[in-house]
This record gives sequence, C-alpha cells and structure tokens, in this order.
Amino acid sequence: MQMSKRAKRMEKRNLRGKRGVALNLVSLMDIFTILVFFLLVNSSDVEVLPNAKDVQLPESVAEQKARENVVVLVTGEQILVQGTPVANVDQVMRGKSIVIPALESALRQQTDRVLRKASMAEVIDREVTIMGDRELPYRLLKRVMATCTAADYGRISLAVLQRAPSRQAAVNNRAEPKG
Repeated sequence: MQMSKRAKRMEKRNLRGKRGVALNLVSLMDIFTILVFFLLVNSSDVEVLPNAKDVQLPESVAEQKARENVVVLVTGEQILVQGTPVANVDQVMRGKSIVIPALESALRQQTDRVLRKASMAEVIDREVTIMGDRELPYRLLKRVMATCTAADYGRISLAVLQRAPSRQAAVNNRAEPKG
C-alpha cells in the first residue's frame, strides 16, 4: 500500500526527533576557561586574615580593606605572631611592665622576614594588625599595642568584622542639618 504525502511527511518528522542530539563541548570549554581566568585575576584583591575559631572579632563599619602585614592574634590563652605562640596571656597580665618582651622580640624578627626592605627604613611604614577577641580586657590590648610601638611599628590596625551600616544610622545621617 502506498503512503500519502501527509503520512510520509509525518513519518519523516517523527524520525527526525528520534536522532541523537550533538553537544558542542568546544564552546562550553571556552566559556569555562574564560570564567576561570576571570576568577583568578580578580581573586588577588582579597586579603584573608588567619582564622581562629576561639576569637570573635568585634563588628564595625570598616571603610578600608586590610593590607598585607604582620598579624598578632590574641586569644584568651595565648598571644601569637604570624601563627606562632610567643606569650601566655595569664603571665602577661601578671607582669608589671607595659611592654611584653617575648612579643617585642618576635615582632622584631618579623620585621626582617615579612616586611619589604623599603619599609624597613621607615618606622612609619611598618604595619601590624592585631586580631583580638571582643571580650579581651583593655589592659591586655593596651600592652599589646604598646609593645608593637616599642618594636618600631608605626601603624597599628585592629581587625574587625565588617557589617553594613544600620538603616536607622543612615536615616539619622541624612536627617541631620548641615551647617
């Protein structure tokens, strides 16, 4: 029996849908390659501070990003410089001197290792970041900062968690008359 033109056309259309679909992977690989290069180039702007599970940083509305420098981590039990323990907090709190000798010597050693040779000439250019728990007593923080100054560091930064400014503060800033 001979098929009509309509039947032939319908059969041809049904066979066309049963063929396998070819996937062009070359275009997909090009897109992923561009994406990887984009992420590699743009990931260099981020500075990651060491993460300590037992330190809860205070929150602040920070405007500037952290720069690469020496990191002093102050936990409830120890004071660490670049991840190496240098002093015990209990002993530091019992001491009478405002300068912590073990921390000062560790910071002076870091000056030679971490900081650039150009920065070594100027005390003002030397920078240290202090990461301390929000519950630390001010006396301890004051001693750590005094020790950093005694070790010839001109810039002392405190690490904080960045948070967005609250809506109420933004409204108050706009509502204040300028004069």
